[in-house]
Amino acid sequence: MLFTDGSVDVKTNIGFGAYLIVHDFDQSLDSLKKLVQVKRFENSSSTKLELQTLLWALNKIKDERQKVIIYTDSQNIIGLQGRRKRLEQNNFSSRKNVRLKNYKLYQEFYGLTDLLDYELVKVRGHQQSSKKDDIHKIFTLVDRASRRALRE
Repeated sequence: MLFTDGSVDVKTNIGFGAYLIVHDFDQSLDSLKKLVQVKRFENSSSTKLELQTLLWALNKIKDERQKVIIYTDSQNIIGLQGRRKRLEQNNFSSRKNVRLKNYKLYQEFYGLTDLLDYELVKVRGHQQSSKKDDIHKIFTLVDRASRRALRE
């Protein structure tokens, strides 16, 4: 399982992405917290950062030959598979024939995911602790790591 999230400062366009790979649900949250990876991205936006973070993580695991379940709160990422045909038909351009800002990232996403057996799962972010299941508790680790890195 792969959990990804990011936080960006819209004034500076600097963001931090975080991901966590979980192989075993029996690990404690404290031990998983130590495994969260964080990276700084510049010239980013919230949409771009979510994609940059996912691509960074996928590049780390692309050679693993097993199914990957990707957990994200990014609606953009969740919708990419459904948008693929139209994006490719329009050469990653808008209706006004202007190339999309993140087209290279979209192309990289499709190239990488073509190599993987994966499933995208939408996680509702920022829930009350009492409503969190195990997936949401693990997702909170990457959410907090990216926000903490941004504050520091």
